[in-house]
Amino acid sequence: MSVDIKRLSCELIQDYFDFFEQRAFTDNSPYRCYCQVYQMSDEENRKIFNGVKESEVGRVAKAVAQRQIESGILQGYLAFDYNKAVGWCNCNDKANFPVLSSTGDSFYFPVAGKEKAVVCFEIAPEWRGRGIATALLQQAVNDAENDGYEVIDGIPEIREERYEWDSRGPVRLFEKCGFSKIVGNNGRIIMRRVFRKR
Repeated sequence: MSVDIKRLSCELIQDYFDFFEQRAFTDNSPYRCYCQVYQMSDEENRKIFNGVKESEVGRVAKAVAQRQIESGILQGYLAFDYNKAVGWCNCNDKANFPVLSSTGDSFYFPVAGKEKAVVCFEIAPEWRGRGIATALLQQAVNDAENDGYEVIDGIPEIREERYEWDSRGPVRLFEKCGFSKIVGNNGRIIMRRVFRKR
């Protein structure tokens, strides 16, 4: 299958929302977001969503994501099958993440332009198993190297068996794209691709 991978930009905001609203979660996935949570601290998340009615959470999350895209804080790639977005990868400069994300993760690195993190994949159910996640990750790797980054990390969830809604991506996906396994400070597995000696 041939897909077109495009870096997220303001010009693709409507394609981004069309993907998340029309195709991303059509298989009853437990996730309902616009991938905005990784770039938010817990304090920011509580401040924005505290008191918001459940029926309004989606609208508020969408507004947050739009602001993040417009400011460049939310970055990543969309995969297109013809003119339809069918996949997403959140790949961001680590300086754009808070020290501790509202998800409880820490991807932060204080110097911009040095390290990137791949924190989320979402592929529309009908397009899974066609190599789209690999194409997204490979584009992220190529661009990180071309843009002068030293490191790109992935933080997969380690599971005994395949989990259909694994938004972090499996270890084997990162291995296919030249990442090596290292153990982080908290014992968590990190998949890392190094472009230059540190």
